[in-house]
Amino acid sequence: MNIGDKVRMLHGREEGIITRFLDNKLVEIEIEDGFRIPVLRTELAIVSAEEAVRFKRETPVDDRQPVSREVFANKGVYMAFLLINDTALALYLINNTDLELPYTIGEVQQENYKGLQAGVLKARTSVKIQEVNTKNFENWPAYLLQFLFFKAGAGAIQEPLTKKIRFRANTFFKSKQTAPVLGKDAYVFQVDKEATEIQPQKITDALYGENTAEVKPARLPAPARETDLHIEKLSKDHAKMGSPQILQLQLQTFESTLDQAIANGMEEIIFIHGVGNGVLRTEIHKRLSKNKQVEYFKDAMKEKFGYGATLVKIK
Repeated sequence: MNIGDKVRMLHGREEGIITRFLDNKLVEIEIEDGFRIPVLRTELAIVSAEEAVRFKRETPVDDRQPVSREVFANKGVYMAFLLINDTALALYLINNTDLELPYTIGEVQQENYKGLQAGVLKARTSVKIQEVNTKNFENWPAYLLQFLFFKAGAGAIQEPLTKKIRFRANTFFKSKQTAPVLGKDAYVFQVDKEATEIQPQKITDALYGENTAEVKPARLPAPARETDLHIEKLSKDHAKMGSPQILQLQLQTFESTLDQAIANGMEEIIFIHGVGNGVLRTEIHKRLSKNKQVEYFKDAMKEKFGYGATLVKIK
């Protein structure tokens, strides 16, 4: 027996691949659902590569014309982190559509890219990408995913999908549910979910209490690299606002913009807050120092802004 051999249990139906030798009697095999289990060597038989050919069943010939089936699901691409034990998770890509999906997935950390896997996901299937550990969750890189959508024959054109995802603890560990296709508990995230349309006027009205209608949360697009927090850039009616109200709007804008930057996997962002009496700068630095997603922050572009801007480096 060698690592990589396909084996079958003598007293069971499970098949798997040998991943390592634990000792002279035990080997570890990875079965189809991604779990690794120890098994006695004497309980395993090597599956011959010729077996599938020699015992292949003849497919009956059917002269009838195939009935075309319309695609009834063209959305439903997921990342799922399947529970292995208390700290280990197995990352799967899941295709819960009737389309074939050529894909690539890699890790992005600062300016460095590391390819993890590429291939084609058949309809209603999944593929294991890697194993990760929640103990170093804060150091997880961002994931970069790319998909094409293919259906043989006539059909509507679907644009390629590129998505960069960085996970945050406050949302990651609240996403536990039964994973499509796998049918097991996992932390599940839909990759091809469309963002809800944002209506800026409703958000502004909600901030000032002029409209009590609920504003539903939505995934916002990545903000610009430089965000100007001067009040004249944030409100046309700033002349009617008092200092506490101005500071509140500036900080709300800072918090929401930083969250957008983190959620969209940005590496850094600059906040232009001005010098003034230093209240806004002090409050921003205080909040940045408590944010676990921030690697560091410093005064930015002194030749342009003096001490009126802060660069934030995101983990």
